[in-house]
Amino acid sequence: MVSRDSPPSTLSTSDITKIPAGGGSITLAVHGARAVFEELSSAYPLKLLSPQVYERDVAIVYLLSYGGGLVAGDRVELDVKLKEGSKLLVLSQGSTKVFKTRPGQRLASIRANGAYTALPTPTDDSLTTQTIRYTLLSKSSLFLLPDPVTCFRSASYNQIQTFNLAPDSSVVILDWLTSGRKALDEDWAFTRYYSENEVIIGDKRWAKDAMLLEADRETAQNVGRLGPLPRRTLGERLAPYSCYAMVLLYGQQVQKIIEKFRARFEAITVFKRGMPEDVIWSFSPIGLPGAEGCEGTGAVVRVAGKETELVKGWLKEGLKGIEEVMGADVYRRAFA
Repeated sequence: MVSRDSPPSTLSTSDITKIPAGGGSITLAVHGARAVFEELSSAYPLKLLSPQVYERDVAIVYLLSYGGGLVAGDRVELDVKLKEGSKLLVLSQGSTKVFKTRPGQRLASIRANGAYTALPTPTDDSLTTQTIRYTLLSKSSLFLLPDPVTCFRSASYNQIQTFNLAPDSSVVILDWLTSGRKALDEDWAFTRYYSENEVIIGDKRWAKDAMLLEADRETAQNVGRLGPLPRRTLGERLAPYSCYAMVLLYGQQVQKIIEKFRARFEAITVFKRGMPEDVIWSFSPIGLPGAEGCEGTGAVVRVAGKETELVKGWLKEGLKGIEEVMGADVYRRAFA
């Protein structure tokens, strides 16, 4: 299925091209004082929805998938462009669910030319991939605040996100995951999770963050037979926390948020505890490429919590300053 939301004069019939399975495109511009989608298109299993908002200069897009999640072999590729001065909030409706591996090639993994994309291990059929490319022009702002990724038992997930920013643009990038369906005894029971976020400012890399979590096959097959100290499982290595989050912040629009994080982190008193805290976090400033010092540029915040709701509440409070840019009603949707 393909959906489009654009001014009648923006696209002609000749401009509309066939979208490959799992493909999508978003182009947001400002016309007068109103945010307008010049393109909003997607194809199964990706679905894009944009609700009406009271703030005329702000737009919201929900990244959804048919059936409530992604299945082994699904491949999503999305291009997002924010034109000068536009503001976009990107959300998901509930956690991004990655269902367990199953044999067979789904429609969403077949390219328009009939070819298959070469992907990392384990196999093309078992790996679910999502690739999103963001381009931010001058004075535009992106707030990427989806719900966390939840990988089901035996699932394999690969996510690559790249952000090309104008030096005077602003961005908040939230990337987080849960341990799985704990009620069904699926605590870190997936096969593989890989997430990569790369931010380029101008023509220079500003930050690159990658997380790889992979089940140790030898551990699962040879528990107790690897010597006196058997390898720990993925769940044992990540305990006691079941939700991990990373937030990248950059730009003039989010400087107040960065400074609040900095002040809170510097005020932390470190002392020995008998039990791990429910939520732990860190703050690291990031300077501009090739520049000395880190003041007034950007930062990365990392959070881990024993429960997803604890991390969600922490993020909601910590990022509350986004209300000043997007409006309270818009921000309320982010952590509903």
